[in-house]
Amino acid sequence: MYKILIIEDNVEVRGNIIEILELSNYQVISAGDGKEGVELALKEVPDLIICDIMMPGLDGYGVLHLLKRHKEMAGIPFIFLTAKTEKTDLRKGMELGADDYITKPFEGIELLNAIETRIIKAESIKKKIFSDVATLNQFIENTEQSAHLKLTSGEREINEYKKKHVLYSEGQHPKLVYFIVEGKVKTFRINKDGKEFITNIYGIGDFFGYTFVMENLNYQENATILEDARLMLIPRTDFLNLLSHNLDTAKQFIKIISRDILEKEEYLLHTVYNSIRKRVAFGIIQLLEKLRRTSEKETVINISRENMANSIGIATESLIRTLSEFKDEKLIDLQPGKVIIINENNLRNLQY
Repeated sequence: MYKILIIEDNVEVRGNIIEILELSNYQVISAGDGKEGVELALKEVPDLIICDIMMPGLDGYGVLHLLKRHKEMAGIPFIFLTAKTEKTDLRKGMELGADDYITKPFEGIELLNAIETRIIKAESIKKKIFSDVATLNQFIENTEQSAHLKLTSGEREINEYKKKHVLYSEGQHPKLVYFIVEGKVKTFRINKDGKEFITNIYGIGDFFGYTFVMENLNYQENATILEDARLMLIPRTDFLNLLSHNLDTAKQFIKIISRDILEKEEYLLHTVYNSIRKRVAFGIIQLLEKLRRTSEKETVINISRENMANSIGIATESLIRTLSEFKDEKLIDLQPGKVIIINENNLRNLQY
């Protein structure tokens, strides 16, 4: 459950925001002025902060300025809440480092959408903590020294693989955890009729294969190279030692696993209840979000129609027909092996 801090001097407004967020399953803490808000933020370290600008004493700008001085506040999304709409105020807030700006009065759904967008982005940034090989190696070496571990390799092996190379197959026993330095990898299952269903697509900065290592289970899926790749190979014993001897490493993988579970739950809901059009739109957005973990402004999905259909769980013919409809509606553009997003907002909020 995400923890959100509300800093708002108006009791009625603060109460309304708290009610909306608690009904949406957020943990809410609140402060009635800027000084109390700063103290509460440093004490509780929330996942997101919503702060009014015009407050007596320490205003919203002052709150943001003070919090930016503290290292533990880095990366926490900050949303300004205000009745002022002048462009100079908008610019001043963004120059100070605010992530978003909501003008009163506002709709509950507007507030919730802003929060969800910022939390997703923040989680994506957190996940990129190991997106650089040197950073990951340094982290492992520091852990080895601080925990007095003796790992099997001082330098993790990095191998190059060509497209379609099979990394592992269902039923094999896991010996490695994989970290993607470059390229893409797909994991998939094949049903009794021989149809492939893609369970995940991984890109730069992603780990995969770790759940089977952690649970000591044989692989229940297959993994192949989707796009020429370079992978760091972390031996099973090293990975388990890092988890058992370092709390930060364990927390990191708990977050990754939790995110994966939430994504799969959301996927299942869309699969069961939505039309093919909405399923395709959701699948496109999911793939786009994965790419944005390493390129925030990415708008092009470079993947074959067959692989996209298998990742969404529909027939390729149905996907092609739906993509053509989306192109006619100017939601996307199509090129061989590519889907280019033109109107992401309408695609996310497709009505039928």
